[in-house]
Amino acid sequence: MENKYDFLIVGSGLFGAVFSYEMTKKGKRCLIIEQREHVGGNVYTKEIEGINVHLYGAHIFHTSNKEIWDYINTFADFNNFINMPLADYKGKRYNLPFNMHTFTQLWSDVNTVEQAQEKIKSQTKGLLPQFAKNLEEKAISLVGEDVYKT
Repeated sequence: MENKYDFLIVGSGLFGAVFSYEMTKKGKRCLIIEQREHVGGNVYTKEIEGINVHLYGAHIFHTSNKEIWDYINTFADFNNFINMPLADYKGKRYNLPFNMHTFTQLWSDVNTVEQAQEKIKSQTKGLLPQFAKNLEEKAISLVGEDVYKT
């Protein structure tokens, strides 16, 4: 008995959609099984009153591979969005997630990774993450009191 399909693909998210597209270009027959009413998996958008709404939350596609970037841009126009969230605490803005810039903002005498690690260690109150009794202790044991409070 001859198979009708060369590939059975479960899910039409990014991988399933791209794989089936590429295999079809090579003359292969693909059957995609999708439980949702739409293709695209979690990156699906639905137009509601003229606005594209990300039903499953916003997604950021990023890669440092030029070949992949060029490939994905053949399907849609992507912009070069860089996610750089900020936290506002008492009128001062801090980078999130925490990085060296955050630490130099908090502590003017900290300029290296080693200095930041030492400063954090000095503020952990001797707490160890594996023995934390609550979320506050866990956070302080990992990032120190200043970062936790800020």
